[in-house]
Amino acid sequence: MADAPISAAESLLARAREEGRARLRVYIGAAPGVGKSYKMLEDAHELRRQGLDVVVGFIEPHGRADTLARIGDLEQVPLRQIEYRGVTLKEMDVDAIKARRAQVVVVDELAHTNAPGSAHAKRFEDVLDLLDAGLDVITAVNIQHIESLNDAIAATTGVRVRETIPDWVLKRADEVVNVDVSVETLRSRLRQGKIYDAAKIEQALANFFRKGNLTALRELALRQLATDQAGKAYAYRTREGLERPVIPEKVMVAMASRGSARNLLRVGSRIAGRFATDWFAVYVETPKEEPGRIKPEDHVALADNIRFAQQLGAKVVKLKGSRVADLLVGFAKREGITHVIFGQSARSRWDLAIHGSIVDRFLRDVRDATVQIVPLRTDHASDDDTLSG
Repeated sequence: MADAPISAAESLLARAREEGRARLRVYIGAAPGVGKSYKMLEDAHELRRQGLDVVVGFIEPHGRADTLARIGDLEQVPLRQIEYRGVTLKEMDVDAIKARRAQVVVVDELAHTNAPGSAHAKRFEDVLDLLDAGLDVITAVNIQHIESLNDAIAATTGVRVRETIPDWVLKRADEVVNVDVSVETLRSRLRQGKIYDAAKIEQALANFFRKGNLTALRELALRQLATDQAGKAYAYRTREGLERPVIPEKVMVAMASRGSARNLLRVGSRIAGRFATDWFAVYVETPKEEPGRIKPEDHVALADNIRFAQQLGAKVVKLKGSRVADLLVGFAKREGITHVIFGQSARSRWDLAIHGSIVDRFLRDVRDATVQIVPLRTDHASDDDTLSG
């Protein structure tokens, strides 16, 4: 007789912990309202029926009756109350959860920014803390909160999402599961008041929840899942020696010492994630950019770029000298770089004639590398950090 199929919840703990670490499952969705929180709670009940000790660390039902009802009799660890500017805020109590020592913890809203005074600035850091303590976690996030997709989301929807998680957090996940519904089903749920309250429905339908936006977001979510599965399959084959691994891709972002490099770094993070490899953010400190000589505004921008690159998982490399092209070409050859990303702003013919083009130099001297040019532009998308759920 054929064995019964393994359920989604069972697969979370199906493998023994031969890796010696707690397991992380991430539910990802194209938009608020697809059913991530509900699915997490369903799996939590199933795990408990199998005899596992399961608690809810944090759940955000957004007033949705179905989600509230699905919590049922699951144990919820009391939230921590934080006083901030005369308001009492409630956050997940990481210490209480660790003291409770359950086997599995449900944690909603992975990209959430914690209130000032919390142990960590972001909830994904809370989750990493729980994993380090040996607790398995199931959590959820929307595709618009993936940092490397921030520019693509802004270009698609016209909304710049401020609450994000670095791509490497998804790499830490043992499983990434896409929770998907059709565009019409999602818009129907919105009209029925199952996602936002009545005052927000028409505005949402006309803006973020437009059919074109939702179609694009669903495609991004599916691509993210495919990228994750490809990376994990490659890592598994390499670890088990099932086939000889190909030469790993090495990605390099050429980062200027001035101006914002976030656009370039997001592209680099995305490409590195696709190839499941490490990557470098490289900048050249010229004599006029040495400490004490660099312009204050450039110093601030460079520090911000370095911080952002590290958050995305890049290895930041500083080269020193006046011959920028020579240093970048030398590093690429030395490290075996296979994919290089440059920013390109508008330059006059006179400027190009006098200073030449670093990109042209790369194309001539680093023949085995793919060179990608990312236009540097001003982003006019609006800021918004409320697209969660």
